[in-house]
Amino acid sequence: MSDKEFDFLAGEVLLLDKPLQWTSFDVVKKVRGAIKIKKVGHAGTLDPLATGLLILCTGKMTKQIDTFQAQEKEYEGTFVLGATTASYDLETEVENVISVDHLTEKQILEAITQLTGDIMQIPPAHSAIKIDGKRVYESARKGKEVKIDPRPVTVHKFELTRVALPEIDFKIICSKGTYIRSLARDLGEILGVGAYMSALRRTRIGNFKIEDAIPVQTLVDQIKAQQA
Repeated sequence: MSDKEFDFLAGEVLLLDKPLQWTSFDVVKKVRGAIKIKKVGHAGTLDPLATGLLILCTGKMTKQIDTFQAQEKEYEGTFVLGATTASYDLETEVENVISVDHLTEKQILEAITQLTGDIMQIPPAHSAIKIDGKRVYESARKGKEVKIDPRPVTVHKFELTRVALPEIDFKIICSKGTYIRSLARDLGEILGVGAYMSALRRTRIGNFKIEDAIPVQTLVDQIKAQQA
């Protein structure tokens, strides 16, 4: 990407490695400010506590955002068993801590099979989906309960890559709309010990891979160099 001349109005597809603590819109805002055109959007939200591949489209390529969003996603990360959080990740406090010494890898693998394939999933209350025109996390942060209906998603692959209880590492390939945090919650419920997600990295969207992404600041520096 470093040697090419950008044409942001005609349209670019930018592969970025979203940093920890940034919202997806933070990345859009940073890039929009550098290229000085308004038509910039991202193809699939990453939570602030997740890192990894974020696709940005500019100019006429923003018409492709829905196409990119619909493609399957691949993630790597860590779940912690034997505790819960209200947000299913580390945005909220850890509670309900119990021992998981009795759990075996076989039990975990058997639970994972129940969360693989076509499943019905309830998104987290601490998420950006809208109900009645409002983002549900706004109500959740005020302590208000919001009824969220289950929705169909597909988990194509749910692989254990490390077991070091209470932590387990995973690789997941899934459809659009799948919440990995909700898989943590559901896995904890199946095992009867609770669980939350402590780390998440998106490594692929369709044929776009994290290996081809660059840091946000690197892109901004390239844009400034082209404008100089």
